[in-house]
Amino acid sequence: MAVEERPVSLSGLTESEAQEFHGVFMTSFVLFTVVAIIAHVLVWLWRPWLPSEEGYTSLGDTITIAAASVTQLIA
Repeated sequence: MAVEERPVSLSGLTESEAQEFHGVFMTSFVLFTVVAIIAHVLVWLWRPWLPSEEGYTSLGDTITIAAASVTQLIA
């Protein structure tokens, strides 16, 4: 029986295995980043972490304006 020699790398993966892993990792990373950005925008619309001078009481107008802007982008 001949033992197939594999190129040795730091990770122990072959070139094709490393490329496949990289593709899966990058896809997962991009999806996670998109979900995180959407979550941050939604939280910002719900309760901005930098309130205006009037404090959180002026959020009603801000949310209405933001919701109208988002609706225009979607439509």
